[in-house]
Amino acid sequence: MYPPIDAHDSGVLEVGDGCRIYYEISGNPGGKPVVVLHGGPGSGSTPQARRQFDPCSWRIVQFDQRGCGRSTPHASWPDADLSTNTTPHLIADIELLRVHLRIERWLLRGSSWGSVLALVYAEQHPDRVSEMVLASVGSGRRLETELMTRGLGRVLPDAWKKFIDVVPMGERDGDLSAAYKRLLYHSDPEVRERAARAWCDWETAMLPSALAPPTRYESPAFRMCFARLVTHYWSNGSWLDNDQVLRNAGRLAGIPGVIIQGRLDLTNLSGTPWQLAAAWSGSELVIVEDTGHDGGPGPLNAVVAATDKYRNTPT
Repeated sequence: MYPPIDAHDSGVLEVGDGCRIYYEISGNPGGKPVVVLHGGPGSGSTPQARRQFDPCSWRIVQFDQRGCGRSTPHASWPDADLSTNTTPHLIADIELLRVHLRIERWLLRGSSWGSVLALVYAEQHPDRVSEMVLASVGSGRRLETELMTRGLGRVLPDAWKKFIDVVPMGERDGDLSAAYKRLLYHSDPEVRERAARAWCDWETAMLPSALAPPTRYESPAFRMCFARLVTHYWSNGSWLDNDQVLRNAGRLAGIPGVIIQGRLDLTNLSGTPWQLAAAWSGSELVIVEDTGHDGGPGPLNAVVAATDKYRNTPT
């Protein structure tokens, strides 16, 4: 990756519903625009992400999606109301930020949940997208969330037992993300914290190639924010019709893009990367060996190669 750089501009944008999103800009102020869509939902943006772009060529826009990072109100707050934190709201926020920054078109860079958000945005605003670079892709389908909350229990039985043991007996056959969401809003703070930790432990268990648990999970506030937002989105089907993203992939025709996927990513069992590549004319699927959903040097090298390829492409 490129050397670390600091943001040269930042701000807070009022997006309605009492919500404020934090954004920052780095790289070349006159460079080609790119917006980085972080994962989760709820992971927040990081300085590391901007190192995937040549700072001399790109105007790098990052922001914290509703409820996380430095955006407010924060999902970790005890009385956090997430009723206006939905996929349509996030898509509107991205477009509002584009207009606010006077950007005509930009490259979309997203991993995991960020890839879902990028695909939905591009399908709704194809004329605002120059290219896309996606990794660890998803489509927001129920099939994927069922795989990640229940199906992978067959692959990781010991870790999944710890995950399911937190759920009350009468709720274990239903939607596990909805069951966890209820626990995360329990009146007892110890119940809430136990659920947040168990959810994040399961997230870590699904990254078999990770050398160590992500340090972000050491923060109680991060754990609560992340677990609440993920369960909020998953239990509501991410506010997407099933198969919506793949069904509308024809709208991406004419948008160049690279799909980067680790061979050991357990979410590959859904088939999404190959289905998306087949449905998206003009996309390139890059499979990186010996890598899971958590990324690593291989996928990062592929991402940098893709952003370098597009940096001189006229917008």
